[in-house]
Amino acid sequence: MTDDFVIDVAAMTKQFDGHKVVDNVDLQVHAGEICGFLGPNGSGKTTFIRMLCGLLRPDAGSGTCLGYDVINESEAIKRNVGYMTQRFSLYEDLTISENLDFVARMYSVRDRRRAVRDSLDRLGLSQRSRQLAGELSGGWKQRLALAACLIHQPKLLLLDEPTAGVDPQARREFWDQIHELAGQGLTFLISTHYMDEAERCHRLAYILNGVLLAHGTTGEIISETKLTTWEARGPDLLEIAKKLRINEGVEQAVHFGNLLHVSGADSQALEKAIEPYRTGLHRWRQIAPGLEDVFIHLMKNSKEKTSQ
Repeated sequence: MTDDFVIDVAAMTKQFDGHKVVDNVDLQVHAGEICGFLGPNGSGKTTFIRMLCGLLRPDAGSGTCLGYDVINESEAIKRNVGYMTQRFSLYEDLTISENLDFVARMYSVRDRRRAVRDSLDRLGLSQRSRQLAGELSGGWKQRLALAACLIHQPKLLLLDEPTAGVDPQARREFWDQIHELAGQGLTFLISTHYMDEAERCHRLAYILNGVLLAHGTTGEIISETKLTTWEARGPDLLEIAKKLRINEGVEQAVHFGNLLHVSGADSQALEKAIEPYRTGLHRWRQIAPGLEDVFIHLMKNSKEKTSQ
């Protein structure tokens, strides 16, 4: 990765019917970086991505995407980014090759036939080139959509929940492709709900109700929240979790198989809450909090601040 910013925007804001969907968001993404964009449904991820790629005009804010001004040079941005939507958006009654040829025409790609052929080879689609897109499984549709994003050789890919509804093996193969492309210098902003995918990103940005709550590496975000997590093993964990949840200092009591994870930001209050249950029947140990613990913590704190 270099020190060059492919995305460098500040105070990006968009509202609909008086409601701010994206509220004063700053974001910087380095060249060659995979930035995971996280947040619950309705948090503003898709709106922000559409503003970056020139499909929506921000109500306020400034900055650049691929060196182009996000306000005044949106057409240039559109020509130089690849955007993969949540839903498969290619033509299901066309073959894989025909879809790629159509996208190449849209971007006025030179030597179109060669570009289509190279794209098929690059993503392992050559054997299926004459198959109708509508006959493909979710994983192969995803691969075709990625090929279509890449056919005009963009420098930045904006992927909006690209692995939703895709099986675990296809998701893993997809992410292997993403890292290979990033190694070649491509930059990614990828929205996702999957914590295992978030951990595969170089940096993360977490947005809630249009507000960016955290931005950094996984380690930086976990460290900044100062969350403490204890793990319990033993009998009757379901009942213990119910009792712990009403105690001061306990923000989360969540089951992971035969284990219970108990988390809170006040480490002393948390230890006081679990003390009565630290009997010979249960084994407790402090562990590093996971990303899911951290994001639930951020969400809860944000709701509490809003209600005050």
